Amino acid sequence: MHADDLILVSVDDHICEPADMFDAHVPERYREYAPRVVEEADGSQQWYYGDVRGRNLGLNAVAGKPPEMFNVSPTRYEDMRPGCYRVDERVRDMSAGGQIAGLNFPNWTGFAGQVLQLGPDPEINLVMIRAYNDWHIDEWCGAHPDRFIPCGILPLFDVEASAVEIRRLAHKGCHAVTFSENPVGLGMPSMHTDAWDPLYAACCDTATVLCCHIGSSSKRASTTPGAPPPVPMNLSSAMAIYTLGDLLWADFWHRFPDLRFSLSEGDIGWIPYFLARAEHTLDRHNGWMRQELPQGLRPTELFRERIICCFINDRIGMKLLDEFNIENLCWESDYPHSDSFWPRAPENLEELMTGVDDAAVSKITHENAMRHFQFDPFATRAREQCTVAALRAEVGDVDTVTRVGRPADETDIAAWKKMTDAAAKTSR
Repeated sequence: MHADDLILVSVDDHICEPADMFDAHVPERYREYAPRVVEEADGSQQWYYGDVRGRNLGLNAVAGKPPEMFNVSPTRYEDMRPGCYRVDERVRDMSAGGQIAGLNFPNWTGFAGQVLQLGPDPEINLVMIRAYNDWHIDEWCGAHPDRFIPCGILPLFDVEASAVEIRRLAHKGCHAVTFSENPVGLGMPSMHTDAWDPLYAACCDTATVLCCHIGSSSKRASTTPGAPPPVPMNLSSAMAIYTLGDLLWADFWHRFPDLRFSLSEGDIGWIPYFLARAEHTLDRHNGWMRQELPQGLRPTELFRERIICCFINDRIGMKLLDEFNIENLCWESDYPHSDSFWPRAPENLEELMTGVDDAAVSKITHENAMRHFQFDPFATRAREQCTVAALRAEVGDVDTVTRVGRPADETDIAAWKKMTDAAAKTSR
């Protein structure tokens, strides 16, 4: 395997949505309620939906910046790389990073569209969610359909409306939607009820994948009050552990054996242990737990058959590949977030996957994503034109250093503390 020969399809990137995204998609009679970008007193730009503040975070838009210029406090569009929010520039950056395509999650709305669920009028919330999806599919993905896997957000406050939206999105060619890693965190029904059955049925009917991104419950790993920033950053994948725990023992698999979930941005090195623990739990405790196995599948079998997972840079996971169903394992770039290796992801993968056979590399880097999300860049572009080398040659010389922004300082620690204090209050 050589970096130049890789074909890269990411199952987790993000959009720093442009300020005019709603202009063409909100009906006139709802225009006054549309989300907007506000100039804050500190000079930053911030999304608002009514009085609800968006989930802007400087770390969500640091592509091309050295780590000493990573900021936590919200920033301005002109302090970001244009590829964060302009689709043509994004495609240039993807090519400069050797990436043919990617699935893009939202940013300011929360990764499951949480902010757009919080308006006081459900009818208006639904209008804004549909407008977001139409912008995302028709404008963002539609500008370069061979480069983007569309991913919709759902009106999770109304499960029947969510089912309708899943079918509408599938008709537009979108077979991925965000779903909360823990809906209870958003004040919604638990996965361990039948409340979500209409949504699950729509996903099965349309072969749509439910993507559970870390942070999509508006919660974060919590240890002890006053823990410094390295603690939650180190534990950033912890919420995915809880999600896997719920999924392994959920009873909806009995009713919806064709349903597929994806654990997004949670990495994979931890998964084999928790599968082993699940097997131990079943063997030692099912005498009293009375857990019925869906279609006779033990926890590890269920995981390998029905749950997709992904990684950015997980050397432990690479040592444990035999513990996974290689057909359900994908790669993610996470552009333009702070964990991304852009533009050197191909070189990082070459080192990371040394010793992995070429067939497995192809599955992980692009074939699995194409199959699960019904996306085929080869339909419009020859396979040999999709490699890292071909894309970089096609785009030519791109300045991959982002030359705007500011060095990190004490205001970033203050912003982190304010954010974590607010999260702690809402979780009590």
